[in-house]
Amino acid sequence: MSFNVKNKIRKKRSLKIRFKLKSLKSVRLVIHRTSRHMYAQVISSDNYSIIAVASTLEKKINCNLNYTGNKKAAQFVGKIIAERALKKGVKRVSFDRSGFKYHGRIEALANSARKFGLRF
Repeated sequence: MSFNVKNKIRKKRSLKIRFKLKSLKSVRLVIHRTSRHMYAQVISSDNYSIIAVASTLEKKINCNLNYTGNKKAAQFVGKIIAERALKKGVKRVSFDRSGFKYHGRIEALANSARKFGLRF
């Protein structure tokens, strides 16, 4: 499969997930990944305000890692996003994986966030 076809399939999967989550009206943990970085945001139920953010681009996270595109980095981002969300009073979220398959770095980030207190 070419990159363009894979990207279209991922976008379609993403739209289905987001449609389901909009009907729940819950706080979302949104994940995005590239080959080099991981990004996580906790977005409020009204979809307008961002409660917490963590990514491998931050110096606090980046200085502790040798490489930012692996499972270890994803686990660290999961830990940081969980701590920041809990500090703001958010304990329960819906997991929005942005159409990415639930394995590898996405799974590592989700398990790490669960381990450090987020429920989804």
